Amino acid sequence: MKNSIRIERAIKNITQADLAELIGVSRQTINTIESNRYVPSTVLALKIARVFGKPVEEIFNLEDTD
Repeated sequence: MKNSIRIERAIKNITQADLAELIGVSRQTINTIESNRYVPSTVLALKIARVFGKPVEEIFNLEDTD
């Protein structure tokens, strides 16, 4: 699964640490999600989407191999 968190953060001009604080996780968690090394839970994905004011499917995209 791919995501556009890094792009969305740049648009809102927030750091990984800022996003992590807003949703209640560590900066390392945000880093691993952005790097596609960790697939977030549904709740976490919804929290991230809420911060950016977008539907989950605009931030997280399934790949053909998923």
